Amino acid sequence: MKYVDEYRDARAARELMRAIRAAVTRPWKIMEVCGGQTHAIVRFGIDEMLSGQVTLIHGPGCPVCVTPLETLDKAIAIASRPGVILCSFGDMLRVPGSDGDLFAVKSRGGDVRVVYSPLDALAVARANPAREVVFFAVGFETTAPANAMAAYQARRLGMRNFSILVSQVLVPPAIEAILSSPDCQVDAFLAAGHVCTIMGVEEYVPIAEKHRAPIVVAGFEPLDILQGVHMCVRQLEEGRAQVENQYTRSVRADGNRQARKMIREVFQVVSRKWRGIGEIQHSGLGLRPEYATLDAEKRFGVESMVADESHECVSGLILQGLKKPVECPAFGTRCTPETPLGATMVSSEGACAAYFRYRREAAAAAARINQRT
Repeated sequence: MKYVDEYRDARAARELMRAIRAAVTRPWKIMEVCGGQTHAIVRFGIDEMLSGQVTLIHGPGCPVCVTPLETLDKAIAIASRPGVILCSFGDMLRVPGSDGDLFAVKSRGGDVRVVYSPLDALAVARANPAREVVFFAVGFETTAPANAMAAYQARRLGMRNFSILVSQVLVPPAIEAILSSPDCQVDAFLAAGHVCTIMGVEEYVPIAEKHRAPIVVAGFEPLDILQGVHMCVRQLEEGRAQVENQYTRSVRADGNRQARKMIREVFQVVSRKWRGIGEIQHSGLGLRPEYATLDAEKRFGVESMVADESHECVSGLILQGLKKPVECPAFGTRCTPETPLGATMVSSEGACAAYFRYRREAAAAAARINQRT
């Protein structure tokens, strides 16, 4: 495939592997932040190729995975109300809440619709003036500009039947929280290229300096990841802790200024809960006071809803890089994409879904061994 095959070149990959081997003098642990990177790593066996020299640890993954249980419960409660149309990206519909998911609401007659852009949800609201239309706004910084634009347009048009259930999270505070944990096992990070395409790289500089941890912004293809690992290893071996940009074909130091301006217009930084991890200070976005009338939590009175995470699902430990999917006793047995216990098995970018798709037999065998021991 043009413009993709170039980044899957086997000869170039072998050259990068030789360069990594030549640079490594001791084992290092590097965490990739993005689930898209995780799927590429597992699909192409990059972690296995690096085994013994560099351990790749799977991180927070994707916003679907870290959306807290209580936020899913709020979405389900809103979608279950008569006269409501809830619009969402498709990957949220099968994420389990405390009791079922959005697909179950749809099967019971709820009007739950898959959209491909928040502006599609705005169009639904304009076409249905007698109905309440709610958009489930989930995402890292990548989706924030489009979600902000939907709110901006709704306010500008004076739309009274449109609101947003916001679950926007920010990557740098999550990296800070992981590095600050006494259980942290991470020496360096591969930051998500698409996030930095929007936000730039400057937010990572004080984190790298404070924790003496290299952060390399990387893309999502095998050569992107291998080059990012090589850049991390060189820094670690040389005793440096800097922010470097491997993904130069997309990321500029200051990101996308217009997108960042739109985010600032609509959103303000707030603290947010991350599923399986807990609350991280200053790790999310919420609507500014002037956009409060578009806040679905307030409009439908679900602000106070809380929920306890499943004790059986270990996705929180997986999202922090403390466990891998094969170390979960439920993997491939009680927890599958058809019967998920947690979001990491449902999401198209979840670590458990990656292992189930690409390494099901080996991972299931390892899980059975773990069960016996």
